[in-house]
Amino acid sequence: MSYYDVDSILTDAEKIPCTFQFDIPDLGYLENNPGQTLKTGARVGLPLWLAEMLAIANTGGIGPDDQGKSFVAFDLPPALGNDVMQALKADPRAIPIRDQSAHFYSLATHMMDLSDEPELGTVLRKTFVTRAGEIALHARKAGGGGSSKGGASEEGSNLGVGGAGEEFLRGLDEWERKLFRKAHDGARAGKEWMEGVKKF
Repeated sequence: MSYYDVDSILTDAEKIPCTFQFDIPDLGYLENNPGQTLKTGARVGLPLWLAEMLAIANTGGIGPDDQGKSFVAFDLPPALGNDVMQALKADPRAIPIRDQSAHFYSLATHMMDLSDEPELGTVLRKTFVTRAGEIALHARKAGGGGSSKGGASEEGSNLGVGGAGEEFLRGLDEWERKLFRKAHDGARAGKEWMEGVKKF
């Protein structure tokens, strides 16, 4: 990903629930207590980029019992919480992933690198594969009834879908939307090519 990739920047801004493992002077404002010490055990939502740095940074042993401890311990964000994971295990197509996070898969891949959750990768792989098939099916149907000539061919990925298709699109995260656009454009280009072949 590029340094200027907007999706990457927005993913890094997602809040992660963190628990501080040390008293930190003058950080009380994170709990609406300006000028106070942030106490050990304080739970604060931090942006992913900061949570990641504080979680992997070794304190170097501030106290005698702190050797190798990081500044914060973090939990999975609500978008990847137990309820969501159980629902995805049951039926990946039933969850509007965008309601959990607009950058669900990007957030999930970051968390897989940082977390020890054994099932996370398996559930996400199954979810993506299952939903990709559904996305491809919807992409072929989107705008399928219209002619490829005139205004429709100029629209590219504007995807004139309505009804159930529009509801389906609303639940897709950014990765899935890109996949949908590519699948739709590929199906449309294939159809145009076949129509060109028939003319010969």
